[in-house]
Amino acid sequence: MANYFIIGGSSGIGRHLSVRLAESGHHVYATYNEHRPERDIPDLTYEKCNVLEDEIDIGFLPETVEGLVYCPGSINLRPFIRMKPGEFIKDFELQLVGAVKMIKAAFPKLKASGNASIVLFSTVAVQMGFPFHTQVAASKGAIEGFSKALAAEFAPRIRVNCVAPSLTDTPMAAHLLTSEDKRKANAERHPLKKIGKPEDIANMIEFLLSEKSGWITGQVFHVDGGMSAIKI
Repeated sequence: MANYFIIGGSSGIGRHLSVRLAESGHHVYATYNEHRPERDIPDLTYEKCNVLEDEIDIGFLPETVEGLVYCPGSINLRPFIRMKPGEFIKDFELQLVGAVKMIKAAFPKLKASGNASIVLFSTVAVQMGFPFHTQVAASKGAIEGFSKALAAEFAPRIRVNCVAPSLTDTPMAAHLLTSEDKRKANAERHPLKKIGKPEDIANMIEFLLSEKSGWITGQVFHVDGGMSAIKI
């Protein structure tokens, strides 16, 4: 069984993924920032960690780590003209710089495994271009470029891939799904006519962490209900 490091594993997709991996018999080390979930199953350990801090302590990890997933993010949708440059910087620090710091800290442990996998998050908005998405698209677009460059640099010992979801029913997206009308309208925007579920994204991440994806690196996978590929 593998050792997995899930940054931001306390809610949403990260929580769902952490529980699933632990229930499959893997050892999961998940971080939280403010609210620690109940440790309700074996092999799932939660450690407090703020990715925005200058010093990152990951001494709780074992000597080898087979997989790292960086989940922290934000969805701040507003007109560009109303956004301040500092808001872009803050978002960039959370979504990209935080990932950089965690990967650098965990690199020796990932390298020691000899066959590790890193999974990062993008968004369908990078490829499609939606109004009011400039902040999130800027940060996630940087992550896509970063993940491809890192995949080239880390090959062949560490694979790096990216998952780009569309709207998913998580606490992070709750403010966009506050009524049944909003839920229906958002579902209709997707060719599959439904909103994504955390398990939809966790399925892809679990695959990318496993040896079943051993010949895949440097890719961006669009798990988005068909939004980025087809129009009906």
